[in-house]
Amino acid sequence: MTVRGFVSIPADQAWFWTAEWQAGEGQAAADIASGRSTFHRSAEDMFTHLESTDD
Repeated sequence: MTVRGFVSIPADQAWFWTAEWQAGEGQAAADIASGRSTFHRSAEDMFTHLESTDD
């Protein structure tokens, strides 16, 4: 028997393919595409940025 269209996902990675996680991935992609994101060259730079925001 041949099953076509079947994709095996390891159990420890199934969370990535949940509807909730995929919705978050879509939102993140939209934020990046529209410029609502920042890039940091190091973790230290990222934490400095986070500490300086009011959010």
